[in-house]
Amino acid sequence: MRYFISAMLAIAAIIHLLPLSGVLGAERLGALYGVQIADVELALLMRHRAVLLGLVGILMLYGAVRPRSQAVALTVGLVSVISFLVLALPPAAHNAQIARVILADCVALACLVAGGAAFLAARRRTG
Repeated sequence: MRYFISAMLAIAAIIHLLPLSGVLGAERLGALYGVQIADVELALLMRHRAVLLGLVGILMLYGAVRPRSQAVALTVGLVSVISFLVLALPPAAHNAQIARVILADCVALACLVAGGAAFLAARRRTG
């Protein structure tokens, strides 16, 4: 069970770490999200978003190898994924790259829900 939880956290972590390359600048952000980022301030905010997603990813990786941190890692991951998916409603209103991000976050959500359920089941068994 412990390995399953770790695997689910690791998959969700990788999904969160992929946008970290957006730190490199507006061109990379444009490739990731299919949007033109000509405004310097918007590029700054999007690059900061990439850093924050990277931090969430690192926390989930840490939770994958440190079982005592799994509850926090699962919770932060769920908040991150669910908040994006709610903000992205309706999904049909977005370009192909954003639709791909939505799909990736749905995969991350499934992993985090499965990992969270396994975490809670293991906790009930150990008392």
